[in-house]
Amino acid sequence: QVQLVESGGGLVQPGGSLRLSCAASGSGFSIYAMGWYRQAPGKQRELVARIPSGSWTNYYADSVKGRFTITRDNAKNTVYLQMNSLKPEDTAVYYCNRYPSLPSWGQGTQVTVSS
Repeated sequence: QVQLVESGGGLVQPGGSLRLSCAASGSGFSIYAMGWYRQAPGKQRELVARIPSGSWTNYYADSVKGRFTITRDNAKNTVYLQMNSLKPEDTAVYYCNRYPSLPSWGQGTQVTVSS
């Protein structure tokens, strides 16, 4: 069973940056596409960024395009989300999961963008 542990969230001022990490347990990490998702209060969970297992183009939601970058380190079974130029509307709990997502989710990491 895959376990996903997100970290790196926190409180940051508008315009600031954060780097999220997601460590995945289990085998076969490198063969799966991975995604970062977020859920803001009162809203549905949404896909923010996706990185394929092979040489395909990364996907970014329009709301984060040009500001967020998703990368992965298959040797460490870890996927990252570099978030720059953060805005208050980026405030949410951020989760990682495979893409398409597995039914089970990690605890997520809270990102709060506020002055």
